Amino acid sequence: MVPGLWAVVGFLVAVEVASGILQGYYTPIFTDIADHLGIREGDVNWFEAAQLMLSALAVPLLSRLGDLWGHRNVLLLSTAITAVGSWVLVFSPGFTTFLVGWALQGAYVVWLPVEVAIIHRRTAGTGQQGRLTRRAAALLVAALEAGVILGALTSGALVEATSMPVLLALPAIAVTVCFVVVWFGIERAPGVATGDYDYAGVGLLTVVLGLVMGGLVLVRLQGVGSPWPWALVAAGVVATVALVRYEAGIAEPLIDVRLLAVPAQWSVQLTAFLFGMSVLGAQIPLSTFARADPDEVGYGLGASAGFVSTLVGVYVVSLLVGALLLPLASRLLGARGAMVAGMLLVAVGYGLFVPLHDSTGQLLANLGIAGIGSGLLVAALPAAAAAAAPPDRTGFATGMTNATKTVGGAIASAVFAIALTSTGSLDEPGVGAASLAGYLTVWSVCSVSALVGALLLLLARRAPTPPDVPDVPGGPGSPEPHDLRHA
Repeated sequence: MVPGLWAVVGFLVAVEVASGILQGYYTPIFTDIADHLGIREGDVNWFEAAQLMLSALAVPLLSRLGDLWGHRNVLLLSTAITAVGSWVLVFSPGFTTFLVGWALQGAYVVWLPVEVAIIHRRTAGTGQQGRLTRRAAALLVAALEAGVILGALTSGALVEATSMPVLLALPAIAVTVCFVVVWFGIERAPGVATGDYDYAGVGLLTVVLGLVMGGLVLVRLQGVGSPWPWALVAAGVVATVALVRYEAGIAEPLIDVRLLAVPAQWSVQLTAFLFGMSVLGAQIPLSTFARADPDEVGYGLGASAGFVSTLVGVYVVSLLVGALLLPLASRLLGARGAMVAGMLLVAVGYGLFVPLHDSTGQLLANLGIAGIGSGLLVAALPAAAAAAAPPDRTGFATGMTNATKTVGGAIASAVFAIALTSTGSLDEPGVGAASLAGYLTVWSVCSVSALVGALLLLLARRAPTPPDVPDVPGGPGSPEPHDLRHA
């Protein structure tokens, strides 16, 4: 047993509860936020786009900084940025400042991978590093999902009883408390990496993400037929090639493309990308489908906002169950086998939506299956990435799982927006609603992408691993750690 390990995990659990509050608190009150700001509900999508862009950029930047500067310091920095963004929302007078605050809140996306890196470092030399890290990661994800439920229930209960500034102040207070928790609860530890910070890589990555995300936003605004969005995306692809070539040619890159080329690593990162398409891209379509009135559009449940919150709660509980099952699944199937099982469950869950979507029971069952698989993956991916990286790159590796997941979700969001596009006046019953074919496309993409991810994990398992990069624990070529029951 590592002295003080679980005390540190306890402090990090508090941070993940706050992270969950941020992720669940605002969902039930988006309409009220739009009314508070005097904007159309559709304009809320700009908040999502801005935060995804900042998150995709922040993760590799802060993860590399964690390897150089120390993971605790980066956790403090990202918590401070998130707190500032949260307080900006409280005092925001209009759309623009709210957009800035919402984007700054995206710094929280680095919390979980940095926390996994902290735990991975503390368990070094124990002989059971991989399994202890997975166990702790499962607890952190469980805390996150509990925070999501707490946040959603709290905002839904208070929205009619208090003013919007007071309502928005509660998550800001939670994040501020987290800063104090990290400051006093996590010990200082220096970074283990050496070398300079790759400022040129930062610039190139910013250009890549700006072009690609800008193109995706333009797809939403101008439609799939406009050439300008695709010109930006093509320019982003060209810039990506330049970024990869540059990063491969320097000694201390921001994005270690040589590490990412190792089968044990690229399979995990690509799995995270494919997983992000469902876990980040499909939630809004599921909500709008449930709210649709079958008498007007021919599909949906005609559910109230309160019932949709129940659906979200069931999904989050299933995520929690999946996260808690990770240690058992890893013991029975190995770490990589647990990820394969998670992807297959996601594929089955979303695949079942195609034929079975006409009743509440069917939606709940499908969401439960997909949620258990998603919970396994949310907990397993950062731990697997850390295990497949050298000690001085664990922060980068774990952070990249969130970065690739975010990019996957952003791309899927644009694709799903195109699939669900319709025309007409929203004042006319049934007009302006997406077609059922659009929803079938969403669920099919989620299912197929998960199946592809499972296949890639299986193929990468058979690939040889260089001797200087350890395989994922439980996979070929790696010794089985001691049983956790003796930890």
